[in-house]
Amino acid sequence: MEALSEPTCLPVAEDVTWIRVEEPAEAGRVRRAATALAERLAFPAARVAEIGVAVTEIATNLHKHAREGVVLVRSVRGTTEAAVELLAVDGGPGIRDVGLAFEDGHSTTGTLGVGLGAVNRLADSCAITSRPGRGTALSARFHPRRGPHAEFPEDVAAGVTRAIGGEEVCGDSYAIRRSPGRLSLMMCDGSGHGPLAATASQAAVRLFCSLSPTAPEDVVARIHRELRGTRGGAVAVAEVDLVARTVRYAGLGNIGAAVVGDGQKRGMVSVPGVAGYQARTIRAFDYPLPDDGVVVMHSDGLTERWTVEHDDDLMSAAPLVVAGSLLRDAGVRKDDACVLVAQTY
Repeated sequence: MEALSEPTCLPVAEDVTWIRVEEPAEAGRVRRAATALAERLAFPAARVAEIGVAVTEIATNLHKHAREGVVLVRSVRGTTEAAVELLAVDGGPGIRDVGLAFEDGHSTTGTLGVGLGAVNRLADSCAITSRPGRGTALSARFHPRRGPHAEFPEDVAAGVTRAIGGEEVCGDSYAIRRSPGRLSLMMCDGSGHGPLAATASQAAVRLFCSLSPTAPEDVVARIHRELRGTRGGAVAVAEVDLVARTVRYAGLGNIGAAVVGDGQKRGMVSVPGVAGYQARTIRAFDYPLPDDGVVVMHSDGLTERWTVEHDDDLMSAAPLVVAGSLLRDAGVRKDDACVLVAQTY
């Protein structure tokens, strides 16, 4: 993992739209959403066309071969450049031979004749995890131009958000801060739904990213004070020490969190309260971080009953596709949802 010289919350992802792909016409919706985003970000016309080809293949494949397929279209922004990113998730049947599916020229749909190989070839980065019978998650990122992208370091942590049905904005937010030998993770679940919940959670993000690195319990206390006058919400901060192999965690309210490693899932403790309203005690707890450790945080839009099997290699996949898989498997439809995944090896 390449360490950064200064703490930074960049790049920042913005989830633009989720599109359920159940009818052929919805593949066109996905393509239009992705290419429109690329045009807004001032991508060259040739690159927009390439994104259209890759996105059409992803969405058509979902319709032809998958169950309950959805696609997230989002932007990932650095200081001077932005990328278009897609996350496609389905509920099965899964791909038995991922390597074959990614061979250029192998058609998974019987229509385009290019298969997922085109996605891999046209994207700047691409990741997939697929488990027969359980489903597939695939991510693809497209920059305006090919070549090195210094503002986008190795993706060791990633998150996704999804608004409750009927709302255009999600009231849950997260932030990731990198510094040499450390990862700092923050999540806020704004109380309720919609714009007012989003206002509270985004205030937490802004404060977190403006603070110098300090103890998680102190950050949570600062966010608690910052959210007075807003709807407030649940908030949690995890400080991951990649050298000492420890996680110091402070949570206020119903943010779920766990350290996954050595084939086990160990939950981390949040204390009762609502940031901005009630916080009788703010405490931090320390947890060991296995060599293969993965830190997962999520709002109560996901049930905490998700499990990790000893023979399941999900946690070794790219963080974004892990987050998408957990949202698919543990997400509940009656609430905003947010999940954040950080790999520490």
